[in-house]
Amino acid sequence: MNATTLDRDALSAPQTSTATHPLTLWAGRILTALAGLGLVSSAAMKLRHGEEFVGQWVGHLGFREASLGAVGVVELVCALLYLTPQTSVLGTLLTLAYLGGATAAHVRIGESPTAPIVLGVLAVAGLWLRDPRVRALLPLKRA
Repeated sequence: MNATTLDRDALSAPQTSTATHPLTLWAGRILTALAGLGLVSSAAMKLRHGEEFVGQWVGHLGFREASLGAVGVVELVCALLYLTPQTSVLGTLLTLAYLGGATAAHVRIGESPTAPIVLGVLAVAGLWLRDPRVRALLPLKRA
């Protein structure tokens, strides 16, 4: 046994099953679809610049109208990365960062941040149920 073998053995992760039960996989897909639908529809509202939405964006939330398009593009990119299987982990992290800002915006004006929090929980739960690597990284422990 040489140093290379020891290093490789030390770095290898314990063997775990990568199989995902079909019901778990479908539950994850459904939650992912719901989160994706919420993100894409929100981005579409921002990108359409509808009169009612612009009024809420500027008047109620206190943002400049000029920022609406850029925020919509960021949200759409997060959604697309989240919905693409090869980039879903990165997409989830970026989506959570984006939703953290949305939560702060709601708290700043004294509004309940329920919508962005629920959307974030749906996104993480969907990924967790779909991806065995994420479940291995973030296991739920039974007491």
